[in-house]
Amino acid sequence: MVEMAISMTLLLMLTLGFVDFGYAFFQWNAATKAVQVGARLAAVSDPVAGALATAAPTSTPGAPVVAGAYGPFACTYTSGGTGTCSNSGAFSAAAFSRVFRGDTAITNDDACPDPTINQRPGMCHFFPGLQRRNVVVTYTATGLGYQTRLGGPVPTITVSLQNMTFQFFFLGGFGFGNMTVPSMLSTVTGEDLKSTSP
Repeated sequence: MVEMAISMTLLLMLTLGFVDFGYAFFQWNAATKAVQVGARLAAVSDPVAGALATAAPTSTPGAPVVAGAYGPFACTYTSGGTGTCSNSGAFSAAAFSRVFRGDTAITNDDACPDPTINQRPGMCHFFPGLQRRNVVVTYTATGLGYQTRLGGPVPTITVSLQNMTFQFFFLGGFGFGNMTVPSMLSTVTGEDLKSTSP
């Protein structure tokens, strides 16, 4: 009985540990896919940083926009449909919502809409439990585009996650706390930056 009690405790802990770490691995994969989708949506949508369209220099039409010529604009959601962008980027709640929720344009709700009503799914469809405050959209000048380009500058766009933790269900009872998710990010080149782009 004593041996059974000891071995069953260890076996149960090992089995539940496999389940928890398997779920953590699922969360890792879901987070990776979510930032990839978010970066793609940010590349083909209106910029979250409203000041981006006029941020590049215009003194020499046709000259390249050199790296570091503007920004970076790092945009995060705060609450109530509002957010902030670094370097006075003028946060656009509608554009941020498109990245987070896909084509459903609700600007202040963390609930993920039914994916069957969206033409394009958002980040929340790929990572259940993701909240707006966890998403950072950054626009950086990395030497792309030219001055006075009609569509504005061509930024490099990075979508990343912040303040996320792996959720452990069983191991928490054995003294294991939630672990912080390492920095997840995906970077793409901006395109036309229009909400009507395919």
